[in-house]
Amino acid sequence: MDRLHRGPLRTLIAAIVGGRAVPGEQLPREADLAEQFGVSRATSREFIRGLEERGLISVKHGRGATVNPPELWDKLDADVLAALLAGERRLKLLGDFLEMRRIFEIQAAGLAAERADASGVARLRAGYERMQQAAGYVSTVDPDGERTFHEADVAFHRTLVELTGNETLIALSGRIHGAMLETRQPLARPRLRVSHTLPEHERIVRAVAKGSPAAATRAMQQHLDSVGGYLEEHAAEQQRARSSA
Repeated sequence: MDRLHRGPLRTLIAAIVGGRAVPGEQLPREADLAEQFGVSRATSREFIRGLEERGLISVKHGRGATVNPPELWDKLDADVLAALLAGERRLKLLGDFLEMRRIFEIQAAGLAAERADASGVARLRAGYERMQQAAGYVSTVDPDGERTFHEADVAFHRTLVELTGNETLIALSGRIHGAMLETRQPLARPRLRVSHTLPEHERIVRAVAKGSPAAATRAMQQHLDSVGGYLEEHAAEQQRARSSA
């Protein structure tokens, strides 16, 4: 779908995720969607297909499209994630995502330390160096510096999983790490990047280089504990904002 038509699709996603279209409710017909957004019937059919692919609706011949309950939504899809992060489910989603990372990445770090060869360690170290470089960017040099850092950070974690050599795990990590770019912004702490984030990643590199699974899992655990602290701060900020509203 081209960029011109992604706006209406995201509007529909936001309506479902935001609760304006509740589970079990019928979605408007293709003709009605076409009229609502000023597009062709073929394009409105693409909207419906896009919602179905993301698990937001179910389509049955002769009955049209019905909104699905949240447990069927594809919460690793970037558009669904963006809509969830803008709504009331924000904190629950961030907590669930962190829990998933603990389950997934701590053990992956141990496997990487056990299995990485010299070439793999060099790749991981190069990824860490890219994070260092990105952390030094300022807005006057790179207007997208914050995004650049997050991309380098996600690439580091993906490389770590690749060093496990587990092809199924690597395939799964593609979607998880893609989703990480969407969930990182609320928990970003640029002021702690040099004092906390980079040293935490450096400890992971050192543990993998030493071939120490215990040190690698401990280093990843400590890093994700820090992220957990940022989540608690964010939750407190949200609570204060609600109280003062």
